[in-house]
Amino acid sequence: MIPMLRRLSLAALAAAALGAAPALAQTHAVAPAGGPDLPLDAATRSAVIESLAVAVQRWYVFPDKGAALAKDLRRRAAKHEYDAITSQRVFADSLLAHMQAFTHDGHMRVHFRAEPWPKKAENEGPPPPEERARQFAAERRQNFGFQRVERLPGNVGYLDLRSFSGLPEAHATAVAAMNFLANTDAVIIDLRRNGGGDPELLQTVLTYFVAPGDRLHINDFYLRQGDRTEQYWSASQVPGPRLNGKPLFVLTSPLTGSCAEEFAYDVQTHQLGTLYGATTAGAANPGGLFPLSDHLAAFIATGRAINPVTHTNWEGVGVKPHHDVPPGDALREAHVAAINKLLEHPADDDHRALLGRALDRAKATASDPAEDFSRGPRRR
Repeated sequence: MIPMLRRLSLAALAAAALGAAPALAQTHAVAPAGGPDLPLDAATRSAVIESLAVAVQRWYVFPDKGAALAKDLRRRAAKHEYDAITSQRVFADSLLAHMQAFTHDGHMRVHFRAEPWPKKAENEGPPPPEERARQFAAERRQNFGFQRVERLPGNVGYLDLRSFSGLPEAHATAVAAMNFLANTDAVIIDLRRNGGGDPELLQTVLTYFVAPGDRLHINDFYLRQGDRTEQYWSASQVPGPRLNGKPLFVLTSPLTGSCAEEFAYDVQTHQLGTLYGATTAGAANPGGLFPLSDHLAAFIATGRAINPVTHTNWEGVGVKPHHDVPPGDALREAHVAAINKLLEHPADDDHRALLGRALDRAKATASDPAEDFSRGPRRR
């Protein structure tokens, strides 16, 4: 049995592959050309190909496609397609490209890491203590993905969330951020640079926008292992006041991936708010990291998302926002929309005047640099 380090949504691993933070942040990046590399010998190359073939055949959420991919990898090896590769980094990128070309699944990846991957004796379970400590230190330095939270003109709350951390410690940071937003009159959540992460943190954040006493069936995940389905519902209670009833706006871009896409899709399908920006990356299948050698590991999609409203997901098509605008303009457009919404019912003439001034300032806001969103998804 090939050990799986733990079931994660894709983003977690790209940063881990670089030894960078956040270790459990989900993304769709290919390793950059720079950085450390290691030589690749023929024995390692052959063993990795066979381990990858076994893993995709056994664990890929679509059994027939997994079996066909395994056959394709072995065919390529038999034709000596990989024989000239002597770099482990280049080998990982080649296998990644072949897996994605065959499956068209954004979560199917191969990662190289100069530091050896931790070994697991069990198929599931928490990472070894040293890896856990490494993940925690890396994510803490990134504030568990909570990049910025502030109050914009017009008393509009703004949260720049860069990942959905899988670490339990992230929930306290999420609670602090949501409580900061409690006294605002509208909320903007910026996921334009968020590659994804863990659905449990998504559950915490989204619960704040569900009315007290209500239980929202957020999403399901079908998992090939055990042929079972896991359901995700909003929590029965959260620390601090709810934000339900406040106008909610979510910002997206092509860099918005996986769990971040789910958040946008959940907000859209459950009619909790309005999306501004561009269509997201289109990666909906969660999975796990399978070590292939000391320095190579594959992320294999072992499940698929099933939205309880649409009974499908965003795989391959992305989440299409309500308002399709250039990602660099999305914050300005959402801020203007939020203030206009608040102007429908101002508290009094003074409040109306305040909102009018805020609207002028929002309209004058500069766009984010276009190059921030014109590149393919990348690791932080």
